[in-house]
Amino acid sequence: MAGRDFPHSKKKVSLSSRSVLLLALFAFAALFLLFNYSSDSSLFSTRPSIASDLEHREVEAGGSSCDYSVGKWIYDPDAKPKYDNTCKEIFKGWNCVGKKSNGWEIAKWRWKPERCDLRPFDPLRFLERYRNTNLGFVGDSLNRNMFVSLFCSLRQASNEVKKWRPAGADRGFTFLKYNLTIAYHRTNLLARYGSWSANENGGALESLGFKKGYRVDVDIPEATWAEAPSFHNILIFNTGHWWWAPSKFDPVKSPMLFFKAGQPVIPPRTPDAGLDMVLEHMIRYIESNMHPSGVKVFRTQSPRHFEGGDWYEGGSCQREKPLGSEQVEKLFSLNNNGTNMEARLVNQHLFKALKGSRFGILDITHMSEFRPDAHPASAGGKKHDDCMHWCLPGLTDTWNDLLVTQLHNTM
Repeated sequence: MAGRDFPHSKKKVSLSSRSVLLLALFAFAALFLLFNYSSDSSLFSTRPSIASDLEHREVEAGGSSCDYSVGKWIYDPDAKPKYDNTCKEIFKGWNCVGKKSNGWEIAKWRWKPERCDLRPFDPLRFLERYRNTNLGFVGDSLNRNMFVSLFCSLRQASNEVKKWRPAGADRGFTFLKYNLTIAYHRTNLLARYGSWSANENGGALESLGFKKGYRVDVDIPEATWAEAPSFHNILIFNTGHWWWAPSKFDPVKSPMLFFKAGQPVIPPRTPDAGLDMVLEHMIRYIESNMHPSGVKVFRTQSPRHFEGGDWYEGGSCQREKPLGSEQVEKLFSLNNNGTNMEARLVNQHLFKALKGSRFGILDITHMSEFRPDAHPASAGGKKHDDCMHWCLPGLTDTWNDLLVTQLHNTM
């Protein structure tokens, strides 16, 4: 009616209505897209990836971010481990109670991050929360160390266990009441490798004077874990210790010889360049073969604590208490080019490879650098001190506390 009274205003009113209509349509479209995005995301919210960017360590804790890698070890005389040395899955060389003077003391040290607390996880709650879940550890014997720690902890809460080897695993168990399976897939390099000898008919490597070594196919996963991404909901990976192992891969007598697409990589690459190639291809393989809702985690390098030389040079680790910060830097700084620099060196390659991926990172390196006391040392039953693996119960229990904390904060 106003339009009749003010005919010159009728056009203005019509334009205003049209604008309102357009705005309404835009608003509806935005809400529709937002709803669809939320709906699609919910399909994957049950198993999202842990923090895709490298600042993975900052996890919300009590309303503020917490960097779990920065802190100190506090002695707690009343602390009790989740399990004891009677757990049958503990490898005899890692069972330090009764064999090492500080065997029981190792688990009494508690990691205290600067701005929050890292609480021990509850095995029963873990079993209940992760019903109908498959969780796998893929890597060398240090990941087995962590796997055994988790198994022994859960075994205290439930004894209805079936032992089997799922998806090519070296070891595996299902907690029947909860249909929760945990498994360990052994692989030293992640990539497939085996001995190589020169062909009498010659070839690219033969022409360069190579007679024997180890063929490493950088784009083919080792069979022990190739099916793991399609089987497991959660996977924890590691690699690193074998890449700088002169006793196995002697750079002159038995070098690593890298192959890609079935052909030797020419010119031949050094182990550190080979590690970069393997990480690139294996990360791509895992992301292509694991369900988008699967949780993919790379654990950082576990530090060694050889003093007085490497293991084959008579090095040892006889300390019975954690190190101080200055001692840690002296032992592990890359600037010192010391025996144990491997850990931080491997992490540099790892961080570079994971940048932009959908992997989370479980950073256990720095907290572990303080703990030379937690290795089996001479109690490991070897001709030399074992300053690489960890006593159980022990340090890897804390790694699992951190793993569970990060899983809880992201799932």
